[in-house]
Amino acid sequence: MTEDRSLAGKAAMVFGGSRGIGAAAARRLAREGADVALTYVSAPDKAAETVRAIEAEGRTGLAIAADSADPQAIRRAVEEAVARFGRLDVAVVNAGILRLGDVMAVGVEELDLMLDVNVRGVFLAIQAAAAHLGEGSRIITIGSNTAVRSGYPGSSVYAMTKAAVAVMVKGIAVDLAPRGITVNNIQPGPTRTDMTAAHLDALAPIIPLRRVGEPDEIVGLVAYLASRESGYMTGSSLTIDGGLAL
Repeated sequence: MTEDRSLAGKAAMVFGGSRGIGAAAARRLAREGADVALTYVSAPDKAAETVRAIEAEGRTGLAIAADSADPQAIRRAVEEAVARFGRLDVAVVNAGILRLGDVMAVGVEELDLMLDVNVRGVFLAIQAAAAHLGEGSRIITIGSNTAVRSGYPGSSVYAMTKAAVAVMVKGIAVDLAPRGITVNNIQPGPTRTDMTAAHLDALAPIIPLRRVGEPDEIVGLVAYLASRESGYMTGSSLTIDGGLAL
């Protein structure tokens, strides 16, 4: 761990950190030296497992039940993390849901839920975290390569929400630049997680690298964006998808 990459003495928060990319991000940030809070909705056992992994790195972990579709829950989660750690330096907004459906089949309830979690929830998490971030802090969102390449049947709403995140990051990066806070977006392609497990076999053959990604590959980029050496990058969306969006 280089001095520039070190997060020793820092506090991080991962929204949606109990499983998949979020859990891998929480573990990686702890390995880099940060204390880490994470939110979860439906997997308390997985959240507890991730906290144990954080503690195995010699850091403090905190799991907070908070639905990213609930604005009050988002604010309470941030306040609880700050109360525990006394500060907040890195916010990773990973919480998201995937619902596939043909344009004629998507109901209003499903549409609203994806918008609430994948767009509104991301904005509100950034807003809540930014109230506690100081100079040199980092905000990292986890979007999707579907913002660039939306070629999957039934993915129109999901792709729309992830494209919204990419544009949102640009605007918020400008808002927070005077405070020295960077805001960047990671756009993974098909990655081996619970959310994508049912679709991976069909997707691997069309990826130029002929395989799906692993969460640890995605969170290597999280570690870089959380570090001091990424300080001149803001408002960017970085696609990591095995060449699928080329």
